[in-house]
Amino acid sequence: MICHSHSETCNTPPIISNSADDLQTEPNILKPGKFDLETRPLILDFLGHYPPCSCEYSYVNLFCWQNLYRYSWFFYKENLVIHDDRSRALFMPIGEDLNPEELFDLSKKAIAAGLSGNIGLVPESYVDIWPDLDRYFSITSDRDEADYVYLTQELAELKGSKLHKKKNLIAQFTRTYPDYSIVHMNEGNCKEVMRFEKRLLEGTPSVSNSLVEESEAIAMAFSHWKDLGLNGLILMVKDEIAAFAVFSPLSPDTWDVHFEKSDVTFKGAAQMINSETAKFLEGTARYINREQDLGIPGLRQAKLSYVPHALIEPYFLVPKLNLRSH
Repeated sequence: MICHSHSETCNTPPIISNSADDLQTEPNILKPGKFDLETRPLILDFLGHYPPCSCEYSYVNLFCWQNLYRYSWFFYKENLVIHDDRSRALFMPIGEDLNPEELFDLSKKAIAAGLSGNIGLVPESYVDIWPDLDRYFSITSDRDEADYVYLTQELAELKGSKLHKKKNLIAQFTRTYPDYSIVHMNEGNCKEVMRFEKRLLEGTPSVSNSLVEESEAIAMAFSHWKDLGLNGLILMVKDEIAAFAVFSPLSPDTWDVHFEKSDVTFKGAAQMINSETAKFLEGTARYINREQDLGIPGLRQAKLSYVPHALIEPYFLVPKLNLRSH
């Protein structure tokens, strides 16, 4: 997996304006920018040079969840820094690595600007490289934010005893609904899929706040489908939607599944849309990122049952503010 290291496919540095005039309007720590369609090329340019492993850096996720998490961004020492106001944390800066003292200075300046100085999504490789990091920060692992990454081929083929139940459910689905079909999502059928998602939400006995918020994020994605460069599949049984999945590229070798929903009355639909997504991406993506479990026991069990190729667990840094940097 290509993660936060400089991409060899990009030989030119990301575009950052450094003139005095540009700094008056360019997002900075005192005046962070928003994630809108105008800034999308700039953010994607950064992500192209420094491909992320975490789905949190996906522009699609940043755009679709920004109203709920109050995301903003700014430049710092030619790095792109994202602030999550709801969780009160900065994302690990994107760019050439800042050393621990530089990261600590960023943390202090963020606090002075009214932002959070905590830093999340810190790769294990960074913690390993800088043994003096704990001089500046308290360090904890963040299992709930770990990304589940799978080999596309393994999800498509479902070989082995550990995935045998998944394959059986798919076989059961195809026998029960031989007239099923797979339809590609587009701007034209997004509204129909959104109505399906709303029906699922209304039919849930106890609707959590997180499901309501996810529905809002899905609506944001569907209303900007083409602008965000999204892809998706719909599993149909005759003229009824049984499941859908929405996905997009995260890095040169990895695609991110942002949203996936299925109607439980169609037994095996969840396994079917998972498999069909992998088959669709086979040959395009070596890996599929199916995002985090957020500490939800049922979700964790479901994601682990697919036997991830890698579990990318980030670290969380809290600055030791009683420390004076050199």
